[in-house]
Amino acid sequence: MNTKRQFDDLLLGSIELFCLAAELASFTAAANAAGVTPAAVSRSVSRLEERLGVRLFVRTTRQIRLTEAGHAYFEQCSSALSQLVDAERQATGQQSAPAGLLRISMPTPYAHYRVLPLLPLFRERFPQVRVDAHLSNRNVDFAEESYDLAIRGKAPVDSNLIARKLEDAELVVVATPAYLERAGTPKSIDDLQRHECIQFDLPSTGRRIPWTLRGSDGFVDLNTEGGYSTGGDVLGGVTLARHGAGLFQTYRFVVEQDLRNGGLVEVMKDFGGASRPFVLLYPHGRHLSARVRSFVDFLVEQLANRTARS
Repeated sequence: MNTKRQFDDLLLGSIELFCLAAELASFTAAANAAGVTPAAVSRSVSRLEERLGVRLFVRTTRQIRLTEAGHAYFEQCSSALSQLVDAERQATGQQSAPAGLLRISMPTPYAHYRVLPLLPLFRERFPQVRVDAHLSNRNVDFAEESYDLAIRGKAPVDSNLIARKLEDAELVVVATPAYLERAGTPKSIDDLQRHECIQFDLPSTGRRIPWTLRGSDGFVDLNTEGGYSTGGDVLGGVTLARHGAGLFQTYRFVVEQDLRNGGLVEVMKDFGGASRPFVLLYPHGRHLSARVRSFVDFLVEQLANRTARS
């Protein structure tokens, strides 16, 4: 049996400062959070790099970024430190209070109309958790970009990610009363050929998103045409529709207020009912951090309540 100590107090402290710097993406922020100097954080990271023989951060004058080896080391160390904290709290009978930085990536419409309005309630319940919400319609790389969670429109092929469905969001076709008065109201799928159908290009592929409508043999994907196209943010198409540019297919939850106040009108109801899923993604991990567990449970609960009421 090897009785030699593998980690002394200095090394454990260095690992903690390294994880803090990786989490906050800043030596200065890590130093402020830990109550030490930025030089102390830098020395701790250098100490680890010398011990491991690899670079953990790419440093520039403006920012630091984990290397591939640094990210892998951070994931393992962060998990190990979380286990130590949980073990200590369990041993002393204390409840493990979620704390730390939670980084989440999500599409713009789901962020604005579903998740961001819930964050104040989440932080009211878990005030020690800080939330970094990144709004983007592109797929993020968990390994490269250090996200804890992501919300996307479908489950990925990546088997290293857990996918939990949040909801099937209903799609509707809408336009302003002024546009319909000017151009007429479409009564059939063929009528769409004579209308301005606002287009949206998927950011990850640049591919134009077809509209999904109910045909005689079930739901079909249709390639519509029009003089307007948007990319990057689907809310651009909604704004165009709100200003009378034409017809647009979007999620009901985005335009439900417009439909209630009459600013937009739902058309093609007989061909509606299609939906698209939204899923919550996070890496596999037997020891998921308390802040991630708390947010996953919170979001699933809140959205289940909201969709049940709608």
